Order: sequence, then C-alpha cells, then structure tokens
Amino acid sequence: MSALKQELYDWQLWTGRAMVIAFAALAGITVVAFTWLTEHALAQFFSVQRSHWWAPLLWTPVSTAAIVWLTLRFAPGAAGSGIPQVMAALEPDAQGPARSMFVSVRLSVAKVALTAWGLLAGLSLGREGPSVQIAAGVMHQARRWIPKRSQVSAHSLLIAGGAAGIAAAFNTPLGGVMFAIEELAKNPEQRSNGLILAAIVMGGMMAVSVYGNASYFGVIRIEQFGSALILPGLLVVICSGIAGGLFSRLLIVSLAGRSLDWFSAYRRNSPVKFAAACGLAVAILGLVSQGETYGSGYAHTRAMLDNKGETVSLFVLFKFIATWLTTWSGVPAGIFAPSLAIGGALGNDIAQLTSQANAPTLIALGMAGFLAAVTQAPLTAFIIVMEMVDGHALVLSLMTSAMLASVISRLISAPLYSTLARLQLLRLPLRDAQKKGAPKGSKLVPSRQP
Repeated sequence: MSALKQELYDWQLWTGRAMVIAFAALAGITVVAFTWLTEHALAQFFSVQRSHWWAPLLWTPVSTAAIVWLTLRFAPGAAGSGIPQVMAALEPDAQGPARSMFVSVRLSVAKVALTAWGLLAGLSLGREGPSVQIAAGVMHQARRWIPKRSQVSAHSLLIAGGAAGIAAAFNTPLGGVMFAIEELAKNPEQRSNGLILAAIVMGGMMAVSVYGNASYFGVIRIEQFGSALILPGLLVVICSGIAGGLFSRLLIVSLAGRSLDWFSAYRRNSPVKFAAACGLAVAILGLVSQGETYGSGYAHTRAMLDNKGETVSLFVLFKFIATWLTTWSGVPAGIFAPSLAIGGALGNDIAQLTSQANAPTLIALGMAGFLAAVTQAPLTAFIIVMEMVDGHALVLSLMTSAMLASVISRLISAPLYSTLARLQLLRLPLRDAQKKGAPKGSKLVPSRQP
C-alpha cells in the first residue's frame, strides 16, 4: 500500500510519463506533416513529368547531386534509410554526445527536407525508414524535459520514437509495436515497458486521427485462399524470398564500399558526381518504364490492385534497379514502400503467368514476402500488410509467406539493418584509449566513413 501511495504522489514519475506521451504525440504529428510534404512533393514531380517528359533527365541528376552534397556537408548522419542510425544510437558505443551523430532534432529537420527533395526529384525511395529517424530524433529531445527520477531512459525514448515513426508512417500502431520488438528492442525489459508501448501507440494514433482508419494502399480485397492458389502462392514466396535476399545483399555490398571495383572507388572519391550518375540512371529507367518507377511505387501498386490500365512487364527489374541506385547514391532514402511495390508487382506477374484471376491475393503475398525478405523482420512485414487486407481470410497465408521468405533470405544475405548499423558505428571517433595505445583485444571503433 505504501509503495502504491508513493507512486501516486511521486510528481517526477508522473511528469516523466506525461512528457513521454506528449513527445510521442509530437513525433506522430511530425511524421504526419512529413507524409503530407512528401506526397505533395512527389505529386509536383509527376505534374512536371507529365507535361515535360524530358525534364527528369536534367532535374533528377542535378537534384541527386545537390542532395548528396548537402548531406555530406551539413548532415552526414541523415544519409540512407534512418533505421540503421537509430539502431546504432541504441548501441553502448554511441553513448552521450556521440549519439547526436545518429539522432537529433537537427538531423530530423535535415531528413524531412532532403527526403522530400528526393521525391520531388522522382527518385525511387520511401518515407517510412526516414520517419523512424525523424520520430526518434523528436522523441530523444524529451530527455531534456524529463526529471531524472522518472525512470525513463534515453534508450527507451529512442525505441519509442523509432517505432512510433513506423506506426505513424503506415498508419499501423500494431506494426510499430512489432517493429520495436523485432528490430529495435533487444532487452526483454524494454519490450515489456508499458509506457514505451503506450508512446508507440500514441504516435500511431496521430496518423489515425488525421487519416482515419485508411491503410497505406487503401483496402486490398481478397478472396478465400483455396487449393488452386497453393502452387502460385508458393512460387510467390520462393521468388520474393530469393529476390529480397539478393536485394538486401546488394545493398550491403554497395553501401559497405569495400569492394575493389571501379564504381565503389568512384563513389568514395567523387560522391557528388557518382550521385549525379545514379540520378541520371534513375531518370532513364523512369523514361523507359513510362514513369512507373519514379517515386515510392504507390501509384503502380494501387493501379495493380484496382486492375486499372496496363503496367510495364519489366517493372520488377526496373524498380529493383532504380531503388538500388537511389540508395547507393547516398541520398536520404527509405526502402519500405519500394519493397512493397516490387513484391506486389512480383505477385502480380506470377498471377498473370499462372492465369490466376485472384491477383490481389498473390499481390498481398508478394508484398509481405519481399518486405520480410529485405528487412528480415517477418512479423513486422506481416502485420503491415495484414492491416491492408479486408478481412482475416489471408492472415495465416500472409504470416507463412513472410516467415518462409525471411528464412530464404537468411540463406542469401546477412540481416540488412543490423549490418548497416554496424557500418554506421564506424563513423564514431577514435576513443581516447586508442589514441594512448589500447591493449590488444580491446573493442575500439575506428573513425572512418562506411
């Protein structure tokens, strides 16, 4: 009874809880505003592209080079997805001031502006990974206002912020909770913290309050999964697992930059010129695909689900390459939305190949399978796609697709985000122990760019 009374009257404890919830709401609102900005930026690009088909051949490479120059000059921590940065910030090596290299309000502002510019340039990127870093940066700022005895650690704030970013970006609070469990939280105590879970849900509820219960791609209406879909469904799972694993491995090798090929050397020595070349290649792919590979891939996926219009037969290959080149260029860019588009197109291609009329079912399986294979976070991928499905007829099939595709991917590639997080840690400065001469076997982080 005394313990309960002490907790009820502990103003610092309740002040800390109130600040966590308030900043979670602020993080969610920030992601909602970021979503609005990126959608309008991409719409503006398509407006210009439709009236001047040649414009991306100039605008996209120039913008890509400018974005990379600004990123390297003012915000190197904003490059890439944003999820590896948050994971790196959670590591013991990134304590104290070093954490600001990966998450901060300044990086969040830079991420918003540069990612929106990337979509204004028509690059093949998503806003979901950046939303993780943006929300984590906002949430981490709460530590300045929380009393010391509130029992809320900076570690927990980062987990809540990153997961709230996913929840708000996809309008799926449950997906945010699962993302925190699968990708961010490694300590069981962090996973069961009720305050952190409440903060994640609050971040997601900000998106629900603005957009309602509408999901990312609307509602995918599917039919009952029957025996006729077993073989096509298995083919989708195998293909998405292999393709997702190859995509993950390609990103790791490209971004690590340790290979001796001419392209990696040119990227290290002339990053801005390399970015311009990547931007030009993305523009050419967009021209060849009649504009379908530009942006996040939302329009193409929506057209497939609605069975409206003809789609490019080689969309999977073109989008695969465009997303890889966009990420390799070094711009702030996420891969969640492009991965959903690639996986959905893969399912649609197999539906046409096998003459299946129930294409939306195979599209949904492909989306869950490819996203799970790339991220190797099958439960997160399954839940995100599940909330796009009307009804529960496909729940077990989606879970199976995500699990099997993830297993196949693990045979091909190391986990993407944890590997890229280790590369982020290479950006940390040398420790004093190393400068003075550390003993052999000590764990030190070298100061060099990934």
